[in-house]
Amino acid sequence: MLESILFKQIQMVLPEHTVVGDLLVENGKITKIAPQLPEHAELVIKDSGLTLMPGVIDPHVHFRDPGAPQKETLESGSIAAVAGGVTSFLDMPNTNPATVTCDLLAQKYQKASETSLANFGFFIGATTDNLDELCKAELAAGIKVFMGSSTGNLLVDKKEQLEGIFSQVSKLIAVHAEDEAMVLANKERFAGSTDVHDHNRVRTPEAAIKATQLAVQLANTYKKRLHICHLTTQEEAEWLATHKTQWVSTEVSPQHLLLQAPEIYDRWGTFAQINPPIRDKRHREALAKALLNGVIDCVATDHAPHTVEDKQQPFPKAHSGMPGVETSLPLLLNQMNQGFCTLEQVVRWMCEAPARVYGIQNKGKLAVGYDADLVLVDLNAARMVESKKMKTKVGWSVFEGQTLKGWPVMTFVNGQLVFREGDVFGDIKGKALTFSTASI
Repeated sequence: MLESILFKQIQMVLPEHTVVGDLLVENGKITKIAPQLPEHAELVIKDSGLTLMPGVIDPHVHFRDPGAPQKETLESGSIAAVAGGVTSFLDMPNTNPATVTCDLLAQKYQKASETSLANFGFFIGATTDNLDELCKAELAAGIKVFMGSSTGNLLVDKKEQLEGIFSQVSKLIAVHAEDEAMVLANKERFAGSTDVHDHNRVRTPEAAIKATQLAVQLANTYKKRLHICHLTTQEEAEWLATHKTQWVSTEVSPQHLLLQAPEIYDRWGTFAQINPPIRDKRHREALAKALLNGVIDCVATDHAPHTVEDKQQPFPKAHSGMPGVETSLPLLLNQMNQGFCTLEQVVRWMCEAPARVYGIQNKGKLAVGYDADLVLVDLNAARMVESKKMKTKVGWSVFEGQTLKGWPVMTFVNGQLVFREGDVFGDIKGKALTFSTASI
């Protein structure tokens, strides 16, 4: 176990600005940041070509544990995470069994403490009859509400049911915002279709904006924190630009930000089938604008791995979802290198904002007193995305073959080295995240 690390004369992305200097880690905490510090540490890292930033917090993953170990587990998902510079994650409840009770939630925390390399938090899922469990789920990062189709009994789509949740719970409510009735009606219209391009015609922008507007209305009525997951439409982005309140935050995934229809379906077919769908150029451009101007608060991957066999099925039988936890930081660093944004914005979207939105304590910044969740990146490293080198169990990516500039070199979780240039060190385990009252 490393007791102390000194990063010496290295570029650091601090909350206020990016500087060259020294940073000292002792017993898992950042204890000193200064222009010059004495070279007294167990490990001293000097490399003027690298940049030190906070570890990424991915607030939306599906690590499929329990229930689908062939797709992912908490262990394999966390390995993929740290390989991508992600030091903390929030995992969703649509597992098997679904995480809908406090006992099942506690079981996930226990398993993660034994197997996860990254720090962890878990959502509890809302059903039509588990309000008592939602109200006492103190461990939960938040309450996940699927307003549109999901697995098992994780569907709450009636306004009166939603009002019961919004009026009673104290935790942040994160929603998958698609109007179920509209989606079902569209499924009837396109019944029999095997054209994956019809996925966008089933899960329409109209279904998304209708559900988002209802969720915001409820959040404002009951003054409850609302987080809208994976925003996908121009309509939502533009409506939120004028209607977003202090109660509301949202996220965008790299795939919705960077990919567009019909090209992605032409190339990848059902491998590009996800919920909500990847949409056309006008939506992608609107999401980029909303991220830059602050309407969208943070980037989250919605890492939802399925096996190649699951994805090779024809539309609509193919499973919806794609992996992304280990490519998100390289994708955003590549965008920075292409001039879309600054390095400081990448850190804000992927580190600071997730911690702020969910009230995650002592994470997301390079600051004295904060946990030493750190990632060293080489902003100039150009490397191709290769499925065969990925750590996720499913071993594929729709970004396969793309050369990205900017990659993690070393990842530290609570001051311990867990990843270095392709190698993962699994003897170190992450810790449960702690949450305050979330605010934005």
